[in-house]
Amino acid sequence: MSTTSLNSAENPAQELTTIEKLRGLPWAISSNTANTFFVQFTYFGSVFVLFLNRLGFNKTDIGFLLSLAPFAGLIALFIAPTVSRFGYKRTFITFFGLRNLITLALLLTPLVLSVYGAEITFGFIALIVGVFSLTRAVAETARFPWIQEYVPPTVQGKYTANNNISATIAGFLSVTIAGYVIGRSDGLSGFMWLIGVGVIFGLVSTWLMTHVPGGAPAPVAEGDDSANEHHRDLTTALADRNFLRYLGGAALLVIASTPLGSFVPLYMREQVGLSADSVVYLQSGTLFGTLLTSYLWGWAADRYGSKPIMLTGVFLKIMLPIAWLLMPQNSPLSLPAALAIAFFQGLADMGWAIGSARLLFVNVVPRDKKSDYMALYYAFVGITGGLSQLFSGRVLDYAKALDGVSVLGLALNAYVPLFLLGIILPIFAVFLLRRIHADESVSMGQFVGILFKGNPFLAVSSLIRYSFARDEDAVVHVTESLGQTRSILAIEELLAALKDPRFNVRFEAILAISRMEPDERLINALVEVLNGKTPALSVIAAWALGRLGDERAVEPLRNTLEAPYRSVQAHGARALGTLADRGSEEILLQHFLNNESDVDLRMAYASALGKLQTVDAVQEMLNFLAETDDRSIQMELALALARMVGDEGHFIQLQRQMELDLSTTMAQTVNTLKREMARSSLGSVALAKTLEQSADALAHNDLTHGAELICEAIRLIPTEKLQPASAQILATCADYLRKHGPERTEYLLLALHVLHLEMHS
Repeated sequence: MSTTSLNSAENPAQELTTIEKLRGLPWAISSNTANTFFVQFTYFGSVFVLFLNRLGFNKTDIGFLLSLAPFAGLIALFIAPTVSRFGYKRTFITFFGLRNLITLALLLTPLVLSVYGAEITFGFIALIVGVFSLTRAVAETARFPWIQEYVPPTVQGKYTANNNISATIAGFLSVTIAGYVIGRSDGLSGFMWLIGVGVIFGLVSTWLMTHVPGGAPAPVAEGDDSANEHHRDLTTALADRNFLRYLGGAALLVIASTPLGSFVPLYMREQVGLSADSVVYLQSGTLFGTLLTSYLWGWAADRYGSKPIMLTGVFLKIMLPIAWLLMPQNSPLSLPAALAIAFFQGLADMGWAIGSARLLFVNVVPRDKKSDYMALYYAFVGITGGLSQLFSGRVLDYAKALDGVSVLGLALNAYVPLFLLGIILPIFAVFLLRRIHADESVSMGQFVGILFKGNPFLAVSSLIRYSFARDEDAVVHVTESLGQTRSILAIEELLAALKDPRFNVRFEAILAISRMEPDERLINALVEVLNGKTPALSVIAAWALGRLGDERAVEPLRNTLEAPYRSVQAHGARALGTLADRGSEEILLQHFLNNESDVDLRMAYASALGKLQTVDAVQEMLNFLAETDDRSIQMELALALARMVGDEGHFIQLQRQMELDLSTTMAQTVNTLKREMARSSLGSVALAKTLEQSADALAHNDLTHGAELICEAIRLIPTEKLQPASAQILATCADYLRKHGPERTEYLLLALHVLHLEMHS
C-alpha cells in the first residue's frame, strides 16, 4: 500500500478536489477490471453455478448458496456507523482483501468431497460462501458511500460507462478462458484452476484500490453527535419518498432479475440443450452487448438524465423472458438465438445499471447522509436478492411437474414461473420508478423518440468522430455530418461547434443547424449569432432561421430590419419572407417603397414581398426591373413578380426550358396557351389567330415578330377580366417588348407565365 493512500485513509481529509477525484478514477477502473476475473472465476459467473451443479447439488441447495451473498447485505444497517468511523477506504481495503483469502479454501473442495462425501461438502461450501459474503458485505457497505465521494457527479454516467467497458473486455477474456478450461477438463480440476487464478486477480484488484483517494474516517466532534457523519439518522432516509420509491423499484427488479441471472445457465443446459462450455460462452454475447452500449448509455445518462435511461433499460429487460420462452430448443439455431438474446441482455442490463446507478448516486442519496442511505439500500437490496435466490431454487424444484405440460401450444417447463415473474414485476417497478424526482431533461418517451428521429446511427458515429476531431478541416467535416443526421442527439455538439473560436467551424455549424428539426436551444443560439457583431455570421444565421421555418424566429428577424449592417437587414428581410410573416408586410413594403439605394437590400425587400404576395409592391418592382442591368437580379425580380400571381413551379419549369432552347420552348408554350384559351373566358377568334401566328414565328426562330404578336395577344385580352396584379404585369411586359423587343427574355418569360395562370383562373 502506498504512503499517499495510507495517509488519505488514516487522516480525516478535507473535501477532495475534482482534480484529485479524476486522478483516482483510472485506478478504480483498473481495480474493477481485475475484479472481473475474480467475479467470473469464483462466485458470480455461470462458472460457479455449473460448479455447484457438477457437485450434484439440487436447485434448492444452489438457490440457498446463492442467497447468502445478498442476505449478508443486511449487516450494513448495523455496521454503517462503525465503517464511517473506521474510514470507508480502510474498511474496504481490509475486507476486500480478506474475501480473497477466504475464497482460497474452495480449493480444498475435491479433498473434502472425496473424504467426507456430498453432504459435508455442501456444509463446507456453505461456510465458505457465508464467511465470504459477510466480508464482502462489509466491503460493499464502505464502497457505496466511497464511490459517491470519489466520482464527480458530472462524470458519473461516463465513469460508469468506461468502467463497464473495461470490465466487459476483461469479461470477454475471462469467459473465453473459463469456457476453454471447463470444456477441456474433467471433474473439478478446471473449476479449481479457475478459482485459484481468480483469487490472484482479486488480490491485484485490492492493491489497485489503495491508490484511489478519499474514504477517510469521519471526523468526531466532541459534544455534538449530530455533527458526526456516523450519527444514525435512519428515520430521514425512511421518510424520504424519493428514496423509498427507488428501493421499491430496485427490489422488484432484483427479485425479477437475480434468479434469472443465476438459473438461466441451467435453463440453457437442461431445456435448450446447450453444452456446458457453450453456456459459459453465452456470457460473451452479454458482454458484447455491454461493450457496445456502455459508453452510449453513460453518455446519454449524463446528457439527458438518469431516469429516461433507467426506464428504457427496464422496458428492455421485460422483453428478455419472452425471448427465452420463445427461443428454439434442441435445434441448430439454439446457440445463435441464445447468443442474440444474450447480446440484447447486455444492452438492457447496461441501460438499467447505468441509469439506476447514476440516479442513486446523483439524485436519490444526499451526500451528507450517504452512510445511512447507502446502508439501507445495500441491506434492503440484499434481503430481496437473498429471498429471491432462496425461493427461486425451491420454486424450480417444485415446478418440475410442469415439464412436458403444454398450454395453447406452448410447452411449459419448471422455468416458466421465473420467466413470468421476470415480466410482471418489472412492469410494477416502472410505476414506482417513474415517480422519482430526478434531473432528467427529457421523459422516457421523448428519449426513445430521439432514437427514432433523423438518422441515429449516423448521429452516433458523427458524435464519436466529433469527440476525436481536432484540426479545423476535420471539425468542419464532422460538423457538416452532424447536421445531415437531423437527429436530436447531435444538438449539444452543434451548440458547442457554434462557440468554437474558429470562424469556419462556426460558419459550418450554422449551416448544419439549418438542416435540423426546429429546436428551442438551436433557435436561441442562432438568434444570439444573429444579434452579434460578426455580420458575416449574422447573415447566415438569418438565412438558417428562415430555413428552419419556426415562428419563434420571427421577432428576432423583425429586429434585424433596423440592424446597423445592411447585409443583415437584407438577410433578415429574406428570412421573414421565407417564414411568410404577414406581420412584417407593412414595414417591408415601407422600406421597399422608400427607394432604398442599396441594390442588394432593395432586392431582398422585393423577394420577401413577392413571397408574401404583396400586390401593392408590384408597380415599384416593375420599375426596379426596368432599371436594373444585372442579370441575376433581373431573373430574381421576375420570379418575385411571378410569385405575386402564383404557381412558382410553372415559372421555374418554363425558365429552365427557355435556358435550353428559347424559341422552341416559347413556341410550345404559346401553342399550349392557344389550346387553354378554348376553355377560358378570355378567349376570342382574334386572340386565337394571334397566338397561332406568334407560335409559328417563334417556331421559325423569329423572336422579334413572335414577341410583337405576344404583345398584340395581350392587348386583345379584356383588362377587366384579369387580376389587378396580372393586368399590371402584362401591360408592363407588353410595353417593354414593343419598345425593346425580346432582348430581355425575362419579360417574355413573365408574360407567358401570367397568361398561363390567367387562362386557368
